[in-house]
Amino acid sequence: MSELILVRHGQSIWNLQNRFTGWYDVELSDNGLSEAKKAGQLLVKKNIRIDFAYTSYLKRANSTLKIILENMKLENIGFTKSWEFNERHYGSLTGLNKSEMKEQLGEEKIKIYRRSWDIAPPELSEDSEFNPRNDIIYKDINEDAIPNTESLKDTYDRVIPYFNINIRPKILAGKNVIIAAHGNSLRALCKLLFNISSENINKLEIPTGNPLLVKLDSDLKFISAYYLDEKRAQTIIQNK
Repeated sequence: MSELILVRHGQSIWNLQNRFTGWYDVELSDNGLSEAKKAGQLLVKKNIRIDFAYTSYLKRANSTLKIILENMKLENIGFTKSWEFNERHYGSLTGLNKSEMKEQLGEEKIKIYRRSWDIAPPELSEDSEFNPRNDIIYKDINEDAIPNTESLKDTYDRVIPYFNINIRPKILAGKNVIIAAHGNSLRALCKLLFNISSENINKLEIPTGNPLLVKLDSDLKFISAYYLDEKRAQTIIQNK
């Protein structure tokens, strides 16, 4: 039996400011730094073994993972960065305040953009200061692979192939893996792991900085899952 530890990054500065972040690279807030530290402490308390670590290209997830590994005295374990674990790209909504856009576009429209399965927001303009094609961290990524907007389905379509190729074999070999990523990239992965329908995936909430421990059998079948910080736990949606 293997354990897969999923951690949404700690609160970021733009989370705190209630802005759509997506692929834009922002730092953790002070609270986010504390959440990441607590996540590491919770994993130490549970005596969780970590064999491999993965994260996205974005520093809010990178910092979260580094702090977790430092608190677990695993600084030397190393970790793999993958753009496929980036947050969902919010297109032209990137950088905008969620409450203000709800007033401007209407609550139902924003709900569709945020939580529908296969509807993406309007594309981000090529010359936007928030466009990831202008960010040096993506210099080694084929420009055609960098989106201008994404639905959750688009996010799923990049997360799951990467997971199946790079992480599934390690889990099948009995290794424990930690992934520090983002609300929507982890939501996409949970859709697969918990067999959540496209209609119900919008109900899945993933709190920041709270490790989700997923136990899987030798066939990668879901056994159990629970959040280590019970006070900040959210309901784990699954199809029976």
